Amino acid sequence: MAKKLLIVDDSPTELKLIMDVFNSPNYAVVTASDGEEGVEKAKAEHPDLIILDVVMPKMNGFQACRTIKSMPDLEKIPVILLTSKNQKSDEFWGKKQGADVYLTKPFNTEELLKAVTDHLG
Repeated sequence: MAKKLLIVDDSPTELKLIMDVFNSPNYAVVTASDGEEGVEKAKAEHPDLIILDVVMPKMNGFQACRTIKSMPDLEKIPVILLTSKNQKSDEFWGKKQGADVYLTKPFNTEELLKAVTDHLG
């Protein structure tokens, strides 16, 4: 059965680049274009894994991750923060919000695929 991924990014270009990585029968991709929509889609869709951008309107990825990880029915969903914020302090903060993996853009396709497969078991 296909694993459901929720990809949240406000950039249509980035969204397409990330979606292309998971363009296979193994994945069913759901998207959102900001943190608020991401949280709503997470509640509605119960994805197997979430890939979150950090710099987004309405609610940033750190806030969305913290919100998702604070919900009992969503807290076990692995979250990968995929962002252009590449400082060690950003990564530390991201992990503090509950992110399972912190990757930076421009992303390495193999690295992203490995992070996803590692967390889907």
